[in-house]
Amino acid sequence: MTQKWDVVIIGGGLAGFVAANYLTRNNLSILVLEKGKKVGGRARTDQIHQQYFNLGPHALYKKGKAMSILEELTIQVPGKSPQLGGVLVKDHLEYTAPFTPLGLLTTGLLNWKERIEWANTLLKVISIHTEKLEKQTFEQWVQQTTDSANIQSLLYLLGRLATYCHAPDQASAKIIVSHLKTVLNGVLYLDHGWQTIIDQLHNKAVVSGVQIETHKRVKHIAPLEQDSFKLILSNDEEIFGKNVICTTGPHELQHMLGEKSNFSFTKMKPVKGATFDVALTQLPNPKKLFAMDIQHPLYFSVHSNYARLSAEGKSAVMHVFKYHHPDEKIDEKKVKNELEQFLEKIQPGWKNYEITSRFIPQIIVNQRLPQIGDEQILQCSKQGIPGLYIAGDWASPDFILAEGAVSSAKQAAEEIMKREKS
Repeated sequence: MTQKWDVVIIGGGLAGFVAANYLTRNNLSILVLEKGKKVGGRARTDQIHQQYFNLGPHALYKKGKAMSILEELTIQVPGKSPQLGGVLVKDHLEYTAPFTPLGLLTTGLLNWKERIEWANTLLKVISIHTEKLEKQTFEQWVQQTTDSANIQSLLYLLGRLATYCHAPDQASAKIIVSHLKTVLNGVLYLDHGWQTIIDQLHNKAVVSGVQIETHKRVKHIAPLEQDSFKLILSNDEEIFGKNVICTTGPHELQHMLGEKSNFSFTKMKPVKGATFDVALTQLPNPKKLFAMDIQHPLYFSVHSNYARLSAEGKSAVMHVFKYHHPDEKIDEKKVKNELEQFLEKIQPGWKNYEITSRFIPQIIVNQRLPQIGDEQILQCSKQGIPGLYIAGDWASPDFILAEGAVSSAKQAAEEIMKREKS
């Protein structure tokens, strides 16, 4: 007889495994289908020449929603917090970043009046009720907050740093500012990368009886009349489930449901960036561990100073990143050159110490650029098909990134457990 699973989870990434681990508490039969050959999704870590490379720069908010849920699942997150210092680049000049009391006092970027205003602006961010911002774009909020071009630039820069979103004219102020509030409480860089989270979630799921299958791409989700689903895989294999949690991106889900579905995610745009991940035997300039460009969407950070990211623990592992605007056309050669030049500016002569590097010109950082009105779209989709649940970095109306993935996964699992009990 064909087995009918209580829950089929599409996607073996962070959201899929968090949902699976919550569902195991209710003794349900659970199947996880992962299209790739390895689980982890964008939270996986690749080991290249004994260096641990995340897919671009990853940081876990110390006091965020994801951290509290991972703690609830008894997941260990070994690593340290980076210091808040660093340099900011403007017009080819370097300035001390005004992100610490000392940085604020010593930076040449701001005059005295701007320093006082910047300190007050950060206090405002910490205390603001973000619900008040739901009808504003991030750009509108920034322009209302300050007339100073320098302080506006700093807010846009921090917005990029906290969310990877480089579209202040389109992004929701509510989401960007709420993530900004969280990031100001500090972040963690994880030993051996984010794979440490995935491995623990995966192992707990397996021990609890969750079935995990890789190389299984779902091409169609067909709701059946008797309150269940038939999933058709790319090899035409059929799988039956009472409940389905889909953790793919919105466009992939819409494609699986076909034209008849009342889901409409066409307006959703992904957040993208380019990453240049580099391991060196040593840093040419050991004092420079963090830098961002004020006028261009560029980022540099040495993650290995705070987390163990190589087998022997001695090399310097860093990420150079460009935040893409969602509407721009990407010239891969030009982008790589930009990233290499930025790295050369911060760490001159880095090529002499290179162990290995990897360039990814277009990486999806988050499946949804958070825009005003997304809450209504997500609310409608949740009421769309009984028994079908969505989870992932795009599926929460209040969060993106790991915050969105983990919180929406927990919510989907709780809704299924409630449905199974009724």
